[in-house]
Amino acid sequence: MRGAAIATSVGRVHPIERLRYVARASSADQRLLVRETAGALRGLQFEPAGLVIACRRIVERHPTSGPLWWFCASLLTSARPFDACGRLASDVEHDPTPDHLVDLLPDDATVCVVGWPDLVGDAVMRRGDIRVLAVDADDEGRSFVRRLERSDVEAEVVPPNGLAAAAVAADIVLVEAMATGQGEVLATAGSRALASVAYCSERPTWLVAGRGRRLPDGLFATMASRIADVRAPWDAVAEPMPVALFTTVVGPDGATSVDDPAALAPECPMAHELVKPSPM
Repeated sequence: MRGAAIATSVGRVHPIERLRYVARASSADQRLLVRETAGALRGLQFEPAGLVIACRRIVERHPTSGPLWWFCASLLTSARPFDACGRLASDVEHDPTPDHLVDLLPDDATVCVVGWPDLVGDAVMRRGDIRVLAVDADDEGRSFVRRLERSDVEAEVVPPNGLAAAAVAADIVLVEAMATGQGEVLATAGSRALASVAYCSERPTWLVAGRGRRLPDGLFATMASRIADVRAPWDAVAEPMPVALFTTVVGPDGATSVDDPAALAPECPMAHELVKPSPM
């Protein structure tokens, strides 16, 4: 699992230092980020004002992590936030979305993904009969393929200029959401092009929206605006795309048609405290 070194590094340190380790972590498994953040916050037992500031800083450090936005929003709207830490972390760590993918993927299917999708990776490694075409994005696709090959999964790196051909060659295109609103999705750069080609080619295109990825529209809009706040849009670390590009949403409750209003219903209340930036 990506980010395993974080768990080793932060196991026996003060909660403040633990939070700093997590804040500096990049490209870590989302479940690990939530678990370590929960452990650090539970150890600090902030006063309410301190908890708000800590949560704002956490999401500022990890603007692309839907599960951390969900976790912090759930804490700030809970009557007993520190009691909720363990339950919320457990909900993410035991996300059944990969279990549903294991059951749903056809036998011997070829799937196409972008970068290193954690939940999809879990599912295909458990299945063993799925062939993966991984479009390289910031070297994540290459690293993902190496990880799959160590688990005896057939996988191939696809250069970005081969994205369209890979989408057409695949039986199913899988896009793992960083976060979703009701009408838009944030995903790894390159995902919009992949989903668009698949849509035009009438390939099944599944949105994988695991636990903590479905946010209220207000939080999603704030998250998207912070990611897009770059000099040039092509430099952004993630990109938005319309939900209409997908045929199916696979999440903790299984597979749902994208046309079902419940498919992307928010998993947490709106936490207006997270919309404001933290004090410097």
